[in-house]
Amino acid sequence: MKIQLVLYASLAHLLPSGSKGNTCTLEVEEGTTVGVLLTRLGIPVDAPKVVFVNGRHADYDRSLTTNDRLAVFPPIAGG
Repeated sequence: MKIQLVLYASLAHLLPSGSKGNTCTLEVEEGTTVGVLLTRLGIPVDAPKVVFVNGRHADYDRSLTTNDRLAVFPPIAGG
């Protein structure tokens, strides 16, 4: 099944080669969880601060389904 992955800010460089901007489309197995996918991509477990699936907060144990949009944000500081 296909999903869309968006990595923001300092995480964008971890996208697979050939990705455009901070987004890519991935083929994953049915039932793949957010945590499993991030681990497969080499994204450190402590790197993401906020994870959304289809615009809603999601935990690492959330199973992905066809056409999901997974967005991952690192900690962001500002003033």
